[in-house]
Amino acid sequence: MSTSALTVSLAPSVGSFDAGEWNALGGNRNPFVAHEFLTALEDSGSVGEGTGWQPAPLAISDRQGALLAALPAYVKTHSQGEYVFDHAWADAWHRAGGHYYPKLQIAAPFTPANGPRLLLRDDGLAPHLIRAAESLCLNSNLSSAHATFIEPGQRHLFEAAGWLMRSDIQFHWENRGYHGFEDFLAALSSRKRKAIRKEREEAQRGVEIVRLCGDEIRAEHWDAFWRFYQDTGARKWGTPYLTRDAFTLLGERMADRIVLVLALIEGRPIAGALNFAGEESLYGRYWGATLEKRFLHFELCYYQAIEIAIERGLQRVEAGAQGPHKLARGYEPVTTWSAHWIADSGFRAAVADYLERERAGVAQDRNYLDTRTPFRKD
Repeated sequence: MSTSALTVSLAPSVGSFDAGEWNALGGNRNPFVAHEFLTALEDSGSVGEGTGWQPAPLAISDRQGALLAALPAYVKTHSQGEYVFDHAWADAWHRAGGHYYPKLQIAAPFTPANGPRLLLRDDGLAPHLIRAAESLCLNSNLSSAHATFIEPGQRHLFEAAGWLMRSDIQFHWENRGYHGFEDFLAALSSRKRKAIRKEREEAQRGVEIVRLCGDEIRAEHWDAFWRFYQDTGARKWGTPYLTRDAFTLLGERMADRIVLVLALIEGRPIAGALNFAGEESLYGRYWGATLEKRFLHFELCYYQAIEIAIERGLQRVEAGAQGPHKLARGYEPVTTWSAHWIADSGFRAAVADYLERERAGVAQDRNYLDTRTPFRKD
């Protein structure tokens, strides 16, 4: 297709696109770039005016107006809710007399999960979409563009465009054809296997654990989970990112892709973990509790997620950012990637030098962590 046959446009929101057309580019396989997820954030006020996340999706259409490619993007006035930390870059640029904000963030908001950042009918459209993001920055006085948690298959597209690559480490559980949780445990060393069994036994003592999905998730369940989410958000971030309405809308629009795990005592929810299911992965997103119970966090967030993935035949569990404690529970180190474009050539050179040294350190950490997994070494 010739470039002259393409139209590149900047839209005010993901909600301005047809859901079917948008999802056909990637939202049908990854829940966090799905039209339903991104519009739930928009319509609930979790992103938009006053949040520092202003929707700025870019799109490429053909002459008939059919959507060929899209980019979930946001103009940011801070660096909160991204999980790829660039505060030091912002401070350095401000000390040098520049303005780091606003910037362009290509991401699923508040979601440190791998996924497509270029939603494409054809990979040949990638250079056009990437150049459109660069042009938006130049024309709107944005300092930079940042595509975070890029799925591995799209890394080369940003590299080919000359963007700077940044690496980090998460911990994912891989399904090696297990038929059940005990099958997974059998792959671990004896000591780790016994430790997990003890943790699960203590976490489940006196507690009923239920999994809800689809129409089983009712308003009272979201009310309970909202309390858990507020408690965790207040302790970690100061202010929770999602509004209460966001959970209602997510439940209305994509409950069939949600698994809500609740811990009950005498029928009353005391803790919960929220998971989203994609074509290949289960994504653990939020957790919280109103009652402290030893090992309950591990049970709801990690062990229940493993069981769900095995039962559904999913390839992996992505349990979110951070957490070396996941290693002892069968979650292995995985390198994650982000891509960065910086308008100022001098600042770009300084960041490139920093990233080269940082990548070497991350690779060294990854090599060490690979030796510490709980699996049998036979």
